[in-house]
Amino acid sequence: MGILSSSIARKVAMALSGLFLVFFLGQHFVINLTSVIASDTFNSWSHFMGTNGLVQGILQPVLIFGVIFHFVMGLVLEIRNRNARAINYKSYNGSANSSWASRNMIISGLVILAFLGLHFYDFWVPEIMYKYIESNPEDATRYFPEVVHKFESPVRTGLYVIAFVLLMLHLWHGFASSFQSVGFNNKYSKALTGFAKVYAIVIPLGFIFIAVYHHFNQLHH
Repeated sequence: MGILSSSIARKVAMALSGLFLVFFLGQHFVINLTSVIASDTFNSWSHFMGTNGLVQGILQPVLIFGVIFHFVMGLVLEIRNRNARAINYKSYNGSANSSWASRNMIISGLVILAFLGLHFYDFWVPEIMYKYIESNPEDATRYFPEVVHKFESPVRTGLYVIAFVLLMLHLWHGFASSFQSVGFNNKYSKALTGFAKVYAIVIPLGFIFIAVYHHFNQLHH
């Protein structure tokens, strides 16, 4: 039997990959926040992330694999849970027993996956084109104006806002439950759950603030 053949193993793998992505989400937020506070710092950090061999050759592929693995595992768990569920939905009131976020993790997850596709199209693809296809000379000051330009469109900004609202709902249930899935149950469990709930709200709101700030800041220039 494979290592992910049992239900418990799949849940643990799902939780660990989610915690891995949560870490990178926080790191991504810190870098993006500097685009509001200090454009020079944002350019410097973005240049490092975009040219460092370790980041580009190892961390970036690992991150991409983590995203794909997490959502594939989520689909597998959802399909297996639906097949194993013996509840008559005609007489089952799901909202009375669980939150919308917990019942619709697969929906919010798929929307977030679609958003990541947009994010890759907006930033990763142009980066690859700039460096490897067009073979442009590296410009360490280009990152800030590129980010600002992406939020010029109200439609694209709105899509980002919607995606991060759904990410908030996804994290609200997923981040906290991941600690239970990996068997973390001790005197620190309540504090960790509280931290996860705060994180689930603050980080997506932070990303929303960055997008809205850059959009409206351009309207006054």
